[in-house]
Amino acid sequence: MASPTVAANAYAALSRIMESGGAEKSGPSAGGPSFSALLKDAVGSVLDAGKKSDAQTMAMSSGKANVMDVVTAVAETDVAVSTLVSVRDRMIQRWVRTQDTYY
Repeated sequence: MASPTVAANAYAALSRIMESGGAEKSGPSAGGPSFSALLKDAVGSVLDAGKKSDAQTMAMSSGKANVMDVVTAVAETDVAVSTLVSVRDRMIQRWVRTQDTYY
């Protein structure tokens, strides 16, 4: 599991990506939304889960939320990040395979 500092840096980087517009904007293709739009939505959902987790943590520290709410929010964020990392790893794996066929 990542240290709190690594997680905080990743969260900050993700926030900067989303504020700057993330993936390039392009219109939907013949069958549905573009890959970049889907990717931007996925990153946005991870960012939203992180913000919810942060809000629950702050609410607990001020006595307005219980521990179970915080644990649930953190677990949801963990699942969202793990899913996004799995998709990223799969994309890299497929890209490497396609590059191997050209050499």
